[in-house]
Amino acid sequence: MTVLDRMYFATYLRNFLIVLSCLLGLYMVVDLFMNLNDFTKDKNGVMDVLAHVGGYYSVQIALIFDRLGELVTLAAAVFTVAWMQRNNELLPQLSAGVPTRRVIRPVILGAVVTTLLVPLNSELYIPAVADQLTVPRDDPDRKKPTQVRGAYDPNTKDHIVGDSTSREAPGPNDPTDRPVLTVYRFEYTSAPERTGEPVHLSAARAVYVPADTPNRKRTGGWELYTTVPEEPKGRLPENVDHVGPGRYFVRTTELDFDAVTRRHSWYLYAPTDALWGSLNKGTTAKQSGVAVLFHTRLTRPLVGLILVVLGLGVVLKDQNRHVFISAGLCLLMAAVFYACLQGAKYLGDQDLLPAPLAAWLPLLVFGPLAFALFDAIHT
Repeated sequence: MTVLDRMYFATYLRNFLIVLSCLLGLYMVVDLFMNLNDFTKDKNGVMDVLAHVGGYYSVQIALIFDRLGELVTLAAAVFTVAWMQRNNELLPQLSAGVPTRRVIRPVILGAVVTTLLVPLNSELYIPAVADQLTVPRDDPDRKKPTQVRGAYDPNTKDHIVGDSTSREAPGPNDPTDRPVLTVYRFEYTSAPERTGEPVHLSAARAVYVPADTPNRKRTGGWELYTTVPEEPKGRLPENVDHVGPGRYFVRTTELDFDAVTRRHSWYLYAPTDALWGSLNKGTTAKQSGVAVLFHTRLTRPLVGLILVVLGLGVVLKDQNRHVFISAGLCLLMAAVFYACLQGAKYLGDQDLLPAPLAAWLPLLVFGPLAFALFDAIHT
């Protein structure tokens, strides 16, 4: 890279950070004032509120960046090139015989780097903090009961439902230092072909014991208390142990606490390999939504680059055009692009389009247009 290349590359990265900081700050300020009552509820003093606000948005930044990453990349690239035009930095290089596409090469390289940050964020960081991303603003410690969504295991055909859940602090003698995960009004139903007839257990509460819990005889399942029937009336499935009167232990592999309580939109925070596994197992009811998201994850880097090429093509097609007019046309183009992107996603979620076509349709529509505009850049 030449000295000018390094300068333009550094300028692009600086503009990227400026645009990202502005959009993140704007989002957080608007969201904070719209939900200020939730942040101040049951808090003792200003410092407690500030700690809650800081902890909440320090995690939400990843989700905001996931939604705005491509738009920030487009804005930074367009702003960098527009600033080059504003300062007449293109004309001397064009006079020296340097093509425009060669001049903006470091900007495109910077766009490639920042575009790759979006899938890295969605694949590595968001899954790691997915549990914190779903924490309500007014209940950071998750003391309120949450609704049980229920879950079904397609392998064993077992089904679990419940009424509400709680996450209680561990007892003073608990060496694991883990929260006690409890489901109230727990209902377990086994597949009829396993024992000749379905086995139904109804417990007042059930505590989930993770598989890696130390010093426990039975792990990787649910401890049922105050269960009906108190004594088994027939043969139990091989994964169910009768511990005592009204007490059972149900071993599960897929039906853990997260599977029973997670929201229907859980897959939005999952990595791509988890989406692939869910599609193969059929463990979610929204198969179309998961399939569309899976294919969208594969095409997302290309979508970001196509958007940048479209924006640069619009700005550089007529270098005599006023900067504000070019910016307005670029904004209009981005709005049409995102409308097509969301429209294809909606059609895929509703099973009106196959999931691969819903993910690839924006690329098929705007890809040739992007290359045509880029090829038409005046050199």
